[in-house]
Amino acid sequence: MPSLELEDSFKLMLRSFFKIYRNRNICERKYPSFVKIVEVGPRDGLQNEKEYVPAETKIKFIKLLSESGLNVVEATAFVSPKWVPQMKDHKTVFKALTNLSNDDIQTNNNNNNNSNDNSIIHYPVFVPNLKGLKDAMEVGVKEIAVFTTVSETFCMKNVNCTIDESLLRIQEILNLALKNNIKVRGYISCCLGCPYEGFIAPQKTAQLAHKLYEMGCYEISLGDTIGIGTPDKMSDLIEETTKYVPVDVIAVHCHDTYGQALVNILTALEMGIAIVDSSVAGLGGCPFAKGATGNVATEDVVYLLHGIGIKTGIDIMKLIEAGNFICHALKRETSSKVGRALMAKLSP
Repeated sequence: MPSLELEDSFKLMLRSFFKIYRNRNICERKYPSFVKIVEVGPRDGLQNEKEYVPAETKIKFIKLLSESGLNVVEATAFVSPKWVPQMKDHKTVFKALTNLSNDDIQTNNNNNNNSNDNSIIHYPVFVPNLKGLKDAMEVGVKEIAVFTTVSETFCMKNVNCTIDESLLRIQEILNLALKNNIKVRGYISCCLGCPYEGFIAPQKTAQLAHKLYEMGCYEISLGDTIGIGTPDKMSDLIEETTKYVPVDVIAVHCHDTYGQALVNILTALEMGIAIVDSSVAGLGGCPFAKGATGNVATEDVVYLLHGIGIKTGIDIMKLIEAGNFICHALKRETSSKVGRALMAKLSP
């Protein structure tokens, strides 16, 4: 039997080893130099608000977001007003955005020092079916987003069809969109867990992402719809998905239900992901996932990215201004911790 002294010495040696190993890994971490933020607040953030937000308010909100330096702002959804009344003004909102000139969008050029072309702001819209796409085409939409999920139960409860049926709908949309030079982004929900089925195997998501990529989606967003993910699960998901899809077309879409969004995003960055979805002021969630309110706040994501030396092209104070504007319109406080902290510093 080894002595207690020898056992304690061995434990101390192990602790020292793991400390050195951990520190070495920290030093060797490589993050992308630039991260593209896809702002989903005007669509995902507002779509489930019970009280209608006037089109004029939405347009001003999107304009403020654009002035912060964001390159991609998901503007609205071309869905039936019967199912999503908040988006009934989609044509009005999008037409107003197409009429905005560069002079109308006043960004901080010094803050936009990155490799992306910041002279162009993209306003993709969500479409659920062919009718939505055709309506969007009437007002000149050039980028759209489509949705599916890796959970059969969630798919049935959300869009009343199986996963395979949802892919058939998406293929119809893609056929018409690509024929008309419209870019298509794919969303996959429940990638890190489902409110009905629980654990989701990473390979299921990876294979579904591969199908969307092969069908023609230029970018694929992996969603933690109920915010249940942890870094180990995010790591497994990205590792498996990159076996099927190039890392540079993958985005992560994290909810902060369990306070894990930022650490999950950081894990994704460490694995080469350079596209992050977020919602200013933490607006929105998922009406089909009980208790899963709260997209990760864009302000919090940008603060994290800037803090570790990653460029975004975004002026965080202008971003906070946009968040404060929409929160005032909704008569609520921001869910962004960074937004609250920085505004408190400015208060007399």
